[in-house]
Amino acid sequence: MRTSRLRTVHPVLWAGWAALAAGAVLCVIGWYGISGERYAERQLPYLASCTVPGAALIIAGAVLLTHGRNALAAARVEELYGLLVATEPAGAAESGGAVSAPLASSGDLSMVPGGTLWHRADCPLVAGKAEAVPVDSRVLAGGELGPCPICEPSAAGPGD
Repeated sequence: MRTSRLRTVHPVLWAGWAALAAGAVLCVIGWYGISGERYAERQLPYLASCTVPGAALIIAGAVLLTHGRNALAAARVEELYGLLVATEPAGAAESGGAVSAPLASSGDLSMVPGGTLWHRADCPLVAGKAEAVPVDSRVLAGGELGPCPICEPSAAGPGD
């Protein structure tokens, strides 16, 4: 996966650096030609043939480098995502697929003050957080909080 995407990125980066270098050379040649001419009408050919195309190549090179670096970053994110998705839980291979049970199994419900979700007490999102407090039944009845999609708590409370 990594090599196919990166093979298309590297030529874009090389083309960007080459365009930047060629543009800089053309600008230097144009500047040198203009500096040797006293009259403006004799300076115009250097502007038209060297300086303006050189500036255009510098801009094109900058765009190519930006695109290449963005594509390289996207390739790295895809690779990391692939590694993240490719890892399976230890029991998933034996059970024949994805784990369908929630990650947390405790019946105690918790919430973080100011949060928008309620969780099981052993949910990875609230476990070990000092600010996590037990959920009040009035808060659940009021509908201010929604259930956590990770631990899938039931609204029945501790006795479910």
